[in-house]
Amino acid sequence: MLTVCVAPGGKPLIEEAVRAGGGQVVGDPHGAEALVWTDSRPDGVREYLTPSVRWVQLPSAGIERWTREGLVDSSRLWTSAVGAYGPQVAEHALALLLAGVHGLHRAARRRTWQRDRHGEQRGERQGDRQGGVRGGLRGATVAVVGAGGIGRALIPALRALGADVVAVNRSGTPVEGASETVRFDGLAGVWPRADHVVLAAPATPETYRMVGREQLRAMPRHAWLVNVARGELVDTGALLDALRAGEIGGAALDVTDPEPLPDGHGLWDEPNVLITPHDANPEALFTRGLAERVRENVARYVRGEPLLGRIDPARGY
Repeated sequence: MLTVCVAPGGKPLIEEAVRAGGGQVVGDPHGAEALVWTDSRPDGVREYLTPSVRWVQLPSAGIERWTREGLVDSSRLWTSAVGAYGPQVAEHALALLLAGVHGLHRAARRRTWQRDRHGEQRGERQGDRQGGVRGGLRGATVAVVGAGGIGRALIPALRALGADVVAVNRSGTPVEGASETVRFDGLAGVWPRADHVVLAAPATPETYRMVGREQLRAMPRHAWLVNVARGELVDTGALLDALRAGEIGGAALDVTDPEPLPDGHGLWDEPNVLITPHDANPEALFTRGLAERVRENVARYVRGEPLLGRIDPARGY
């Protein structure tokens, strides 16, 4: 039977998932074949990486903290939780986008009855492109950059609201539900024709600050940028400049760089910015999503089948 150490402890739901998958929970990593790490931070994990541990299940989809610490290597099998939280994060991304294009970020700050004419005035200046006119998604083109678990969960919801979706991924392999799939190296042609952009790509050296001054200036002036991936995908200084200059319609951010975003930072004062404190995947949903991934991967390990979320140490995800 596969012996699994769950650490840090005190996660009954994760331990139940190990047993449901056919594994045995042990308290001591010495002699354990697998380690399920339940903390979103890598602090203290090294003492659990004993010679007997052949497989490590990480709790997060993004693993940049782990790679920066030099933990992920080829000496053992590593798996992330990529895809495990896709549906809930996709819902949050959709909520942020809808709030932005419908002007709910402004309405929520008001303390008096006032009709918003901003969308109508913007529409008069920008013509008939429906993505930025009067706040609708029907007929808009939304670029989903990163078509993993989050992107694949988000695309059907966007299509149901009448949006046309351009998916962007590393390979260019067509993504189900998207009208078009573009490779990452073709992104330059996507920015000008996307009414709105949702970032759901992993944080890698290739995606670091992939959205900068040039990309923001290429976007339509009504475009909203939504980031539910990692803050470092966006050049924060360039984003703030673009917002102040009215070069884009707004930004809805669940993640920022730096993070946490300091009190007094300029983004807090921008009227067309909506910020949530990295809570697209709240604790209750996080634990349930991780438990299901643990159950499935333990069962696969026991059966000798490929595991979900296997990490390529060379690529860093």
